Amino acid sequence: MLAKVESRSTHGIKGYRVDVEVDASGGLPSFSIVGLPDTSCRESAKRVISAIRNSDFSFNASKITANLAPANIKKEGACFDLAIATGILTAKGILSQDALHNTVICGELSLDGTIRPVNGILPRAMSVEKNKTFIVPLSNANEATVVKECDVIGVSTLNQLISFLKGEIKLDYYKRNPKHERKDNINNCLDFADVKGNQHAKRAIEIAAAGSHNILLIGPPGEGKTMLAQRIPVILDDMNYDEAIETTKIHSIAGLTKNNDSLITNRPFRSLHHSISDAGMLGGGVTLQPGEISLAHNGILFMDELPEFKRNILEGLRQPLEDGKILITRVSGSVEYPAKFMLIAAMNPCPCGYLTHPIKECKCTPPLIQRYLNKISGPLLDRIDIQIEVAPLKYSQLTDTNKAEASSEIKKRVLAAKKIQKQKYKSIGIISNSQLHPKYMDKFCVLTDEAQKLLKIAITELSLSARAYDKIRKVARTIADMDNKELIEAVHISEAIGYRSLDRNLWLE
Repeated sequence: MLAKVESRSTHGIKGYRVDVEVDASGGLPSFSIVGLPDTSCRESAKRVISAIRNSDFSFNASKITANLAPANIKKEGACFDLAIATGILTAKGILSQDALHNTVICGELSLDGTIRPVNGILPRAMSVEKNKTFIVPLSNANEATVVKECDVIGVSTLNQLISFLKGEIKLDYYKRNPKHERKDNINNCLDFADVKGNQHAKRAIEIAAAGSHNILLIGPPGEGKTMLAQRIPVILDDMNYDEAIETTKIHSIAGLTKNNDSLITNRPFRSLHHSISDAGMLGGGVTLQPGEISLAHNGILFMDELPEFKRNILEGLRQPLEDGKILITRVSGSVEYPAKFMLIAAMNPCPCGYLTHPIKECKCTPPLIQRYLNKISGPLLDRIDIQIEVAPLKYSQLTDTNKAEASSEIKKRVLAAKKIQKQKYKSIGIISNSQLHPKYMDKFCVLTDEAQKLLKIAITELSLSARAYDKIRKVARTIADMDNKELIEAVHISEAIGYRSLDRNLWLE
């Protein structure tokens, strides 16, 4: 007898329909799964048979074939276990085919018949049509209910699922619990009030946060670069619903959503170690998983000790920083993941770290310093809007008992500037100055005559690239927004030019 069960799989961050067709017929006992299954998918046969038997369903050995259609797309993971088991029981006559009408089933089975959660349940739920019921593991139910149009049923055992489909028990549609929204990315103990001195760096960080600009902090070790970077999430705005959905989808596919998680509402903050691999950073691996740049989507990617990262990883950042996405291509196929993040990087000015220190002597030779700085290529530097030096603190600053400005006050100004940008750009579908496309620059980044003259002098004297020219205008636009000015004035351009430290090589003069 033939049975058909509808299920869902994922490709990138999108879900697509998979029809699980199960045929149980006479012949030598066997169990085969076709339709381009991977190893974990083929192993479903042993899990499913054990789960059916341990759930006290009668199971006579027969020739079973399960087809995962469409057959031209590779199927990955154990998410089809539950659909295959339901198909077998339907083919054996224990369940009627009509009971599966307008029902979509996903889940992994344990050998004892309990149902385990699966990765990527949110994109699967988004691909389910409005009039269908989505049956998922109970631990995944809250995440699936993020999709408001989706009718979700959470089940914990195979027995419970079959009893529900046969009408023996009633299960209510699962309702979303807002208490399970992820709000654990921000440490509320972190406050800019705890950071002494470095007003110039704080100002640059405020501008970066207001316009979602990439920023590079340069300075001697132990002067607060990491401390400043860790506090940036506290002053950022919350994600809107569309951003939260997209971010949660990526984390769900990577298996980073916890049991009963629903929606990630805080912007991600991903802090990396320089020993990270190419696949860990950019994405890839056997199953083409998202990398750190995609996990930081709509949030912050923090790279401490930037020159210590491998050259190919640094160069791999160039395209995502420009396009906001990354295409991963391997022999097994290709997949595109979003990667629109705010890059926060920190580095020392030289290998020993004391090139710009007013007291400590640098022991590095000029060629050694040049090799160290050359690890960061010009094209990558061009994509970093703000490059700022973090100066060593004086004793009077360290012992100052007066509290600095609190994060809450800084956040008010950031949110005010963000509001101006959202209103200004709502017609072109962007929300920050850093996303401004070159074709809109002349419309939204209008300079006064004095500002235009100053920018011309700076471009000529510093020999900046066309990309750096655009970056300066975008940063100046953010500064003007913070001043609530319609036109970009000379003072805004002057400050924006001052945030190009590596272009000017101040410490080498």
